[in-house]
Amino acid sequence: MVRDGLQALNHRYFGGRRVSPMELKHMRDSLMDDSELNRDYVVMTIGACIIATLGLLSNSAAVIIGAMLVAPLMLPIRGLAFGFLEGDIELIKEGAKALGIGTVIAIALSTSLGFMLGLSEYGSEVWARSEPTLLDLGIAITAGGISGFAKVQPKISSTLAGTAIAVALMPPVCVIGLGLAQGRMALSEGAVLLYVTNLIGITLACMLAFWLSGYALFQKARKSLRYALIFTAALVVPLGISLVELVRQNRAEDSVRDALVNGTVTFQRLELIDSNIDWLASPPEVRLTVYSTTEVTPTQVGLLEDYVSRRMRREFRLIFEVSEVQEVTREEVQPASAEPVSEE
Repeated sequence: MVRDGLQALNHRYFGGRRVSPMELKHMRDSLMDDSELNRDYVVMTIGACIIATLGLLSNSAAVIIGAMLVAPLMLPIRGLAFGFLEGDIELIKEGAKALGIGTVIAIALSTSLGFMLGLSEYGSEVWARSEPTLLDLGIAITAGGISGFAKVQPKISSTLAGTAIAVALMPPVCVIGLGLAQGRMALSEGAVLLYVTNLIGITLACMLAFWLSGYALFQKARKSLRYALIFTAALVVPLGISLVELVRQNRAEDSVRDALVNGTVTFQRLELIDSNIDWLASPPEVRLTVYSTTEVTPTQVGLLEDYVSRRMRREFRLIFEVSEVQEVTREEVQPASAEPVSEE
């Protein structure tokens, strides 16, 4: 029975097509229409870019989601995926042209908006898209699978798939432009890596969805699938390193917080608000934002710095950003025995 089952699987996925020539032609024509560079595509790209860029600058996740609903960048990616499987040069050219021009438009527009608004600092929504990890690759592959599956299953709304893809594409493209606007190459480079990660992950997943649905011959598609898998595997190393760094940073920040709040008695009446570690500095710098009702002295900082370094078995430099909190009571302003002042 096991052998029969394996033979059935082999025939199903590695044999001939499981769709009719008419269905195949209909799919190809539909993807060609989706990949066409026309006025509607350009207008939707511009609108989505403006919404996403303003949402990133205002640090508003809700506004960024609005851009996800209208971003059209996922349309030519599905055409590219199908074109790679079939070796369809015309479809590949059409999809690459639409995707490339749409990307250039979004980068140019977001750069211009960044210049015009001239914000000195960006919020967490921008910086969150500059440090991609393996988690982002997983999101891209899942979103691409949803998009490809929705295309071959007419009962599933393509809007659902479009939203999933837009989550992964438009915001990082806009972050590339915002990084260029401020001359922050590290920000733009991180966003480029995220965009490439999403692009490759989505394309691979769409290719697998089309193949598993019977729209491509394995003998014809295996070379393209092999290259897609190789490109995806090449991303695992840098993304894996980023994930390890993210985990290490979270653990280090937790250790610093615990050392500050629970591990020492160096500081009294102090509230920790935020912490951040700059791993690029030598030694790594831990920046702590605190509220305190008493003065924080260099001696106290040095004692905590030594404590944290011993606990983490690595040298750290601590920098405190202190907001002093002054307690004021009624008795300090006006003695309780004082008589009310009458107005004449």
